Amino acid sequence: MADKKTPADKAPAEIKAAADTAPAETKAPAEKKAPAEKKAKSLADLGALAAAKPEPSPAPEATEAPAETVVAEEAPAPVENVQFEAPLREQQLDKFGRAYATGRRKDAIARVWLKPGSGKIQVNGRDQETYFARPTLRLVINQPFGITERTGQYDVVATVKGGGLSGQAGAVLHGIAQALTRFEPVLRTTVKRAGFLTRDSRVVERKKYGRAKARRSFQFSKR
Repeated sequence: MADKKTPADKAPAEIKAAADTAPAETKAPAEKKAPAEKKAKSLADLGALAAAKPEPSPAPEATEAPAETVVAEEAPAPVENVQFEAPLREQQLDKFGRAYATGRRKDAIARVWLKPGSGKIQVNGRDQETYFARPTLRLVINQPFGITERTGQYDVVATVKGGGLSGQAGAVLHGIAQALTRFEPVLRTTVKRAGFLTRDSRVVERKKYGRAKARRSFQFSKR
């Protein structure tokens, strides 16, 4: 029969087993401490690298660039609205020192002679107050002198025929404006802008057959 082990015999065996297991337990903490030490060393190395100042790299030698001639571009001058004046025409005078012109309006034709004077205007041998009794007609023929500020500085002799008094006044106006610009070409722009150099093309509309006048119809009779 096998001998039964007593508790006393069991004790050394348990002590041996404990001794065998003890180094394994003590080895584990040592193995855990090793990574911690590595981390500490790596952190220390990083701190040393951060503390160490990097040495400045030598600056490259500056090479003198060839001097370039910079031409400053001039800014374009602002364009202004420049009105170009028409070239002056030559003065047109007859052998008596007068400017002559022909004026037309409706069916009236006026021949006008203009010369420096006191502002006297004769139409068909009569004074303007006598020939053109209506003040509006006298205002019409004096308009060229008014816009050019030449009132009372020229004498006018005119002969006019055809048409009525209104058409004749317009013809004299046209003739005076033309003669004034021929005596003083500088005034041409002012007179032209006022429209006095343009012949008024409005005339009476012709009568149509079957009508009393151009547009007027005969009176209608139902029976």
